[in-house]
Amino acid sequence: MFVKHRAFKFLYWVITGIFVFLFVFLLVKLYPFYCAFFSFLWSVFSPFIIAGLIAYFLYPVVKKLHDLNCPRSIAIILIYLTFFGGGSYLIYRFYPAFVLQLRDFNEHLPELIKMYESFIYQIYASTSWLPETVHTKIDHVITGLESNLEAFIDKLIESFTKIFSLVLWLTVIPVLVFYFLKDYQTLKRSLIRLIPKRFLPDCKNLLQAMHNSLGAYIRGQLFVSFIVALVSYLLFRILGLNYPLLLGVIMGLTNIIPYFGPIIGSIPVVLIAITISGKMVIYALIGVLFIQIIEGNFLSPYIVGKSTQLHPVMIIFALLFGGQLGGIIGMIVAVPLLTVIKVMTNYTFNS
Repeated sequence: MFVKHRAFKFLYWVITGIFVFLFVFLLVKLYPFYCAFFSFLWSVFSPFIIAGLIAYFLYPVVKKLHDLNCPRSIAIILIYLTFFGGGSYLIYRFYPAFVLQLRDFNEHLPELIKMYESFIYQIYASTSWLPETVHTKIDHVITGLESNLEAFIDKLIESFTKIFSLVLWLTVIPVLVFYFLKDYQTLKRSLIRLIPKRFLPDCKNLLQAMHNSLGAYIRGQLFVSFIVALVSYLLFRILGLNYPLLLGVIMGLTNIIPYFGPIIGSIPVVLIAITISGKMVIYALIGVLFIQIIEGNFLSPYIVGKSTQLHPVMIIFALLFGGQLGGIIGMIVAVPLLTVIKVMTNYTFNS
C-alpha cells in the first residue's frame, strides 16, 4: 500500500511538472498577444513586489538588531536610513554617469560595428576557402546583432530616462518598504489567515524551508554581485577602459548567473577593449580573471556558501532552459526557481 501511494504521488508530480512546463511554454509563445495587459499589471504591482522583496531582505537585519536589545522602531529607522540613504547617494553619484555612458555608447555603436565588420572581413579574406553559405551566415549574424543591439540599447535608455516613472518609484517604494518593515509581523499574520487551517502546518513548513534555502542565497548573491560591480568599475577605470561604469554594472548583473555569468559579462569588456588596442584586451582579460578569482575563491564561498545544495548538472540544465525561455533574465531567475521546485519536491516526498 505504501509503495502504491509513493508511485501515485510520483506520477502526480510528473503530470503536474508536464502541465507547468506546457503552461510556461505557452506563456512565452503567446507573450505578444497579452504583452500590453501584463505591462499594465507590472506597472501597477511592481512597486509593491519590489518593496516586498526589499523588506524581506532587510527584515532579518532588523530582527538581529532587535535581538541585541535595540528597540524595533529604532532598528527599523537605522536600517531604513542606511539602506535608502546609501542607495540615494549611489543613485545621485552614479546614475547620471551611467545614463551618459549608455547614450555615448549608443551614439558610437555604428562606428564600433564598422570596426567589427572590417575585422570580420579580414577573417573572410583568410577563410576564403570556406563555403559561401558560411560567409552568408556570418553576414546574417552581424546584421541581426547590429539591429537587436541598437533596439535593446534604445529601449534601455528610454526606460532609464522616464522621469515620471523614476520619480514615482523613488517616492513610493521607500514608503512601502517602511510600512512593510514596521508591520512585517502583522502582514505575515494576515497572510496566514488566508490559508485554510488544514493546510496551515504544511504551508508554514514549506515556506520556512524555502526561506532557509533561498533567502540566504539571494541576499549573499546580490551582495557579491554588488562588490563585483564596484571592483570591476574601479579596475576598468584604472585601466583606462571606455565606459567603465556601464561595463561594471554589466559584470555585476551577469555575475548573478552561475558558471555562464562571468563569460557573458566579459564579452562586452573584450569588445570595448578591442577598439583601443590588443594590449588593452590582454589587460582587460587579466582584470576579469582577477575579479573572478576573488569572487570564486573568497567572496562566494564565505558570503553565499552552498545554501541551494543543487547539483552542478541541475544548475547548468536550469540555466540553459531559462536562457532559451527568457534570455538573460531567464538565466538570472533559473536557479532561484529551481531551488523552489527542489524544496517543494523534497517536502512533498518526505512528508
